[in-house]
Amino acid sequence: MSEVRRFEVLRAIVEDYVTTREPVGSRMLTERHRLGVSPATIRNDMAALEEAGYIAQPHTSAGRVPTDAGYRVFVDRLAEVRPLNVPQKRAIETFLSEAVDLDDVLTRAGRLIAQLTGQVAVVQYPSLRRSGLRHLELVPVAEGRLLVVVITDTGRVEQRFCELPLRPDGTDGGIVLDDITLGELRARFNAAAAGKRLRDLPTAFAGVVEAVGPELGGVAQAVADLVVDTLGEEGEERIVLAGTANLARSEATFEQGLSPVLEALEEQVVLLGLLTEMAGDGVGVRIGHENRLDGLTETSVVASGYGTDGDTVASLGSIGPTRMDYPGTIASVRAVARYLSRVLPN
Repeated sequence: MSEVRRFEVLRAIVEDYVTTREPVGSRMLTERHRLGVSPATIRNDMAALEEAGYIAQPHTSAGRVPTDAGYRVFVDRLAEVRPLNVPQKRAIETFLSEAVDLDDVLTRAGRLIAQLTGQVAVVQYPSLRRSGLRHLELVPVAEGRLLVVVITDTGRVEQRFCELPLRPDGTDGGIVLDDITLGELRARFNAAAAGKRLRDLPTAFAGVVEAVGPELGGVAQAVADLVVDTLGEEGEERIVLAGTANLARSEATFEQGLSPVLEALEEQVVLLGLLTEMAGDGVGVRIGHENRLDGLTETSVVASGYGTDGDTVASLGSIGPTRMDYPGTIASVRAVARYLSRVLPN
């Protein structure tokens, strides 16, 4: 049997099953596709594909459906990903560029992926650990206390309170900073952090602490420690979920029902770990049992990283049944990731 023809038969089965949601028989393949061979030959090819584990016969149906292995071969041998049309591309760019802040743009990105794919969208907030410091603001809120506002180069805004150390003479109460002194301290921190990544900030800030002298050294050190700790936090990762209701349309596809899938989506830490693993170059695809996360073994995950200046700062993706439109989902995830990278703060 021709290897090329066998793949064409498999491709036709995948495409028809995704479209019709019904097991595919040899007669359907003969009527819908120009495979250039007789129905008997197609039946022989289907028997060989079934023996190889690429398709299976559900229940007593005469038709066949793709297995996880069959979907994997199909995805790996995609000659090209169906591109989005011009109106779709323009709509994505316009919709994302109209966002007013980071929360808005990520929410919009999730809604876009969910609408384009008809599946669940997952969008990770840019990781603080992968971000740099864009701007630091110091706001006095009470004697001995500052509000430190950290704005990253990926658009995230974090606010933390900083308790100031005792006065140099050791008396109670924090140091009182006038506007001029506070402005100078702010300017020193921002100048030191310009263009720096997290790993470089401790050294840069050490220079600020030394430069301000003993009078303000304790204050500068407290602020420096707070900023470095904030950008290095490991438990602050957040995600946007959109389109969960779309799963109801495919409920019959899940043999174990929707509950395991919904429970898996609630495990955000584990879900983030999966996305991070997949966020390499290009778009990654995990199919069925390739997802080691309990509850997602009947789903496929299509994910991509996004970021600025070539650095991946977070991931986004689409989750749906293994019976999904892989070319369309890959194209949608890739397009939104690219546009999101473009509209993030530079």
